[in-house]
Amino acid sequence: MGIDVSVVRVFTDQDGNHGNPLGIVDAQDVPENERQALAHRLGFSETVFYSRSSSDPARAEATIYTPAQQLPFAGHPTVGLSWWLRAQGTPINVLTVPASDLAVRYDGDVSWVRAKPEWTPHFVEHHLDSAADVDELDAASFTEDHHYAWAWTDEGAGHIRSRMFAPSMGIAEDEATGSAAVWITGVLGRGLVVAQGRGSVLVTGRDGDWIELGGRTVSENTITV
Repeated sequence: MGIDVSVVRVFTDQDGNHGNPLGIVDAQDVPENERQALAHRLGFSETVFYSRSSSDPARAEATIYTPAQQLPFAGHPTVGLSWWLRAQGTPINVLTVPASDLAVRYDGDVSWVRAKPEWTPHFVEHHLDSAADVDELDAASFTEDHHYAWAWTDEGAGHIRSRMFAPSMGIAEDEATGSAAVWITGVLGRGLVVAQGRGSVLVTGRDGDWIELGGRTVSENTITV
């Protein structure tokens, strides 16, 4: 019997374009010791394995894998899974990942999670002069570690252009990186609108030590592996 994988795109623009593909799998369908191999086989920048709370329908748990490693927290899997669960008719207000419990809320077609910058990987920061400088970077030139390149496009409004390269995670370039948006929000100390990749959009806000991360998600398809 095959394993069903629901595929969504997270952090799309207002028209549902772009976004980072995410594989969503029911945890009961895949033993824990086989999840990394499945994530590698699927090849998405992240695959999330979820389970619902048996005692509280408003809670869920998830583990997150890149093609190369498990993560304690990541943005596009938590935002995307939260949206998908609501689309299935089972919205949640708490999502537990290895890093912590995440508060979840919905605002129209935008799903939000609350996180802390210390849960994110260490990013090598490349603050460039312009969006054109960001666009000119060659992903193949980054061979290790996690790199985040960004430039202001409207500093007054908090708009930035960014790209993220994470060869150490098995990701040459990520289309939209929620954890990096949380991290750069902590660095800059303000809410942001982030244009990343081909045209994905991530939105953040800051509330004390917490960063709220939000974006739009759309369904793509379901595949069986």
